Amino acid sequence: MGLSWQQGPLGRNPNGRFLTASPMSERLLFAEPLRRRMSVELGGSIVARSDDAVLLFEPGRYPVAYFPLGDVADGVLQATDHQTKHLDLGETKWFDVVGGQGHVARRGAWQHVDPPPQGAAFRDFVAFAWRAMDAFYEEDERILGHAADPYHRIDIRRSSRQLVVRKGNQLVADTHAPLVLYESGFAPRWYVPGADVVSEALHPVEGQTFCPYKGLASYYDVGDAQKAAWSYRAPFEAMARIGDLVSFEPDKVEITIDGQKLEPVPGQTVIAHGPDRNLSVDEVGGIRLSENESPARVRE
Repeated sequence: MGLSWQQGPLGRNPNGRFLTASPMSERLLFAEPLRRRMSVELGGSIVARSDDAVLLFEPGRYPVAYFPLGDVADGVLQATDHQTKHLDLGETKWFDVVGGQGHVARRGAWQHVDPPPQGAAFRDFVAFAWRAMDAFYEEDERILGHAADPYHRIDIRRSSRQLVVRKGNQLVADTHAPLVLYESGFAPRWYVPGADVVSEALHPVEGQTFCPYKGLASYYDVGDAQKAAWSYRAPFEAMARIGDLVSFEPDKVEITIDGQKLEPVPGQTVIAHGPDRNLSVDEVGGIRLSENESPARVRE
């Protein structure tokens, strides 16, 4: 997603390349001002709020927001004896974070206390562990999953190409009105209107995931292919166009577009990584679906 994840420019397997006369370092870090008011909540209290947060991008990780120490509430940070060493930014000191109502997040924040010259700007900044805090906000709107990547983009386009999905000899879907979703760091994903999917081909399975940019996804088996399809039954408002449409994994079922088979390509698979990855539905809260809700609307 965006600059440093999946196939982004600073990712581990970038889709493109920098045109330079000499080889670039395998690890490139990038930092920039967030330029948005960001707040951190723990125990019902705001423990940090800043208009001057800085995003740090590292290869293969989500961006992390760092807050000036002066924008952290008094008494929130309690030093611990725990220290680690960051590969690029050196000695790292960890803090317990004290929130409202006596809530304490053990090792919930860290600071690079002796960074090299190129990272000196982080010396007086602290970052909060996403999983350890109750919530993060931009202005008054909650941000889910990780700090928002300003280089992440999603474009959804209509298409009149014929998309056909089969599992063996079984027809699963046939449409002339698919939507294709282009997302930073991912291969294109094709979505089929529910009316063009054969209902008995999809078998809902337990378990949901959420994307910080798209919403809450439910999954389906197709024959013996497990979780071969998914649908955003609870998309975020900006992603309403793909709500209840169904997308399929090209390595688990056969997908053809105008007769040409769609092959899996790099960027197709979601890569788990990073100390703060926590894309469980628990964080989504209010948009969790009831188990009794019907699956995506499909063709009979």
